[in-house]
Amino acid sequence: MPLKPAFRNPWAWVPTLYLAEGIPYVMAMTVSVILYKRLGISNTDIALYTSWLYLPWVIKPLWSPLVDLFRTKRLWIVAMQLILGASFACVALTIPGPSFFRYSLAFFWIMAFSSATHDIAADGFYMLGLKEYQQAAFVGVRTIFYRIAMIAAKGILVVLAGTLETHGFSVASAWALTFYLLAAIMLALCIHHLFFLPFPATDGPVPRDPSRSASADFFRGFVVFFKRKDIVAVIAFLLFYRFAEAQLVKMVAPFLLDPRAEGGLGLSTAEVGIVYGTVGAIALMLGGLLGGWVISKKGLRYWLWIMVFAMHLPDAIFIWLSRALPESLWIINAAVALEQFGYGFGFTAYSLVMIMVSEGEYKTVRYAIATGIMALGMMIPAMSSGWIQEQLGYSHFFLWILVSTIPGFIVAALLKIDPAFGKGE
Repeated sequence: MPLKPAFRNPWAWVPTLYLAEGIPYVMAMTVSVILYKRLGISNTDIALYTSWLYLPWVIKPLWSPLVDLFRTKRLWIVAMQLILGASFACVALTIPGPSFFRYSLAFFWIMAFSSATHDIAADGFYMLGLKEYQQAAFVGVRTIFYRIAMIAAKGILVVLAGTLETHGFSVASAWALTFYLLAAIMLALCIHHLFFLPFPATDGPVPRDPSRSASADFFRGFVVFFKRKDIVAVIAFLLFYRFAEAQLVKMVAPFLLDPRAEGGLGLSTAEVGIVYGTVGAIALMLGGLLGGWVISKKGLRYWLWIMVFAMHLPDAIFIWLSRALPESLWIINAAVALEQFGYGFGFTAYSLVMIMVSEGEYKTVRYAIATGIMALGMMIPAMSSGWIQEQLGYSHFFLWILVSTIPGFIVAALLKIDPAFGKGE
């Protein structure tokens, strides 16, 4: 047996690799909102500053070639996981301090940049570490374990923090302990991958064409992407299809946590972990799985408008929740699950459009550009969502969200999709 095997059983590393990819993203984008809400930060500041954490994913196409040009993707993966584990530990250290907001945000920034870089390396390594038939076979596995990471981060870890709060720990101490545990988990994943990731022969710096300069190679992928005839419609779709959801996602947790006297549902931290982080995340995953299955039967063009409506209309359920303020956890769970299921189902169309615009030369760079535009489309609307909510109150804010779905319908109408795209053989 070679000391550095080129291939290993994919079950030994693919599931854990995508757990490691999913957890930091969810912690930065979603759990940070719950953390800061419990620590008394205003909705305006939460939405503004946590939305800036999208920036590494917006600009990651700018440094994605570096992962190809320097060292191995295996080394990038292990190094980034080590930094992520250290970042979680540093967030835990800062939470009990007097200037926790400033310093914890700084470490969330390091976490976000490391996570975005890890995404680039992990997705590239997936194609190098698996044979072609295995890549197809494990696409579903990587998606499922990424979703499990969401449930673990938004659900189990938030429930843990909430449980510690109810057992005598201060809010700061409960969340610090949760982040220490998370740091230990990430470092354990780092050690696991240090020993269990394969050593593909092709995992090394990408050879460059000596006839072209490094800068020419770098910019070629961008030129190819932006020369599309339908580039305006594509960019509009990537930016505005989720215009409403980008604002909603930042205010769901504050709405669930805020007391009823302030227009919220008054749930505990643990209850939010169950409602939004577990039941909602499972519904999101099921919606995505169903969306992928139905598109494989009749193609994206056939299902596009059904998915557009499924994505946007369930947002109206928050208008009812903000006015009725139901006390039953069953009703709240059902309402959130319905909205998240529709979001998962409708987001499948978005995912397929990104794949569609990435086909052809420089596929990896094109996809990185598409994901960067996607992150920008989430970041900008989300930044002002907290301020809008505090000006309008929750009830009127959710009415605004329904109005904000209109751009999603307009940009979907601009797309031109091949009737066969996405359809299985």
